[in-house]
Amino acid sequence: MKIDPKSIGVGQYQHDVDQKQLKGALDGVVESCVNHVGVDLNSASASLLSYVAGIGPQLARNIVRRREERGAFPTRAALMEVPKLGPKAFQQAAGFLRVHDSPQPLDTSAVHPERYPVVERMAARLGLGVEELVRNTAAIRRIDPREFVQGDVGLPTLQDILTELEKPGRDPRGEVQSVAFRDDVHSLEDLREGMLLPGVITNVTDFGAFVDVGVHQDGLVHVSQMADRRIRHPSEVCAIGQTVQVRVLAVEPERRRISLSMKGLGGGA
Repeated sequence: MKIDPKSIGVGQYQHDVDQKQLKGALDGVVESCVNHVGVDLNSASASLLSYVAGIGPQLARNIVRRREERGAFPTRAALMEVPKLGPKAFQQAAGFLRVHDSPQPLDTSAVHPERYPVVERMAARLGLGVEELVRNTAAIRRIDPREFVQGDVGLPTLQDILTELEKPGRDPRGEVQSVAFRDDVHSLEDLREGMLLPGVITNVTDFGAFVDVGVHQDGLVHVSQMADRRIRHPSEVCAIGQTVQVRVLAVEPERRRISLSMKGLGGGA
């Protein structure tokens, strides 16, 4: 959130395309990710808040300033106290912001405030309060969402609400596998030709893949060294984030280059 996405490397052709369009596309991806995961309203930085739908840099600063002056937001509804944050911005942003100590249990979920009355009706149908319904899997699964379809609240929306009620505030991201790098390898000087190393793929290009082996300098597995068979493109046998085993072919400390191979190691078979 604090680093321009272009600065962390987004492909070998990033300088060949229209820079304004590239920035717009990259910002859109970051915004999509932020909104998908959700943001803690009372701890997020201005740079993170600025990527929430409906909140730009100025509103993000206003939110942080309001937090510093008056303390944590007690509820989502308190967002309306932020200068220049009107009903339209609230409508866009509220569902992506979480308030974990709110007296309103739905403020910790992805359920939008506009849909709170629907959840209240669901709870009332079962003779429960909203707080009793949240995380109550047995009760939630007794609800027939078709009974609550009306106006602009369709069946897909209701099904999403029920899923969220079972696990409010769940992190939709998958588990990230950590890589156990070799304890005796910390810098380029520690590398030797023929070494076998664990690593994780950080970038895939037309000519090969870059692999982090724990020495603060990614090594390159050329496309010709990726598999025991002929391949047209590295993406046929690897992907960003994949854990692999590699062999060191050559190290050039003065040029900060590491040549690696995956041949014969099963990763690209």
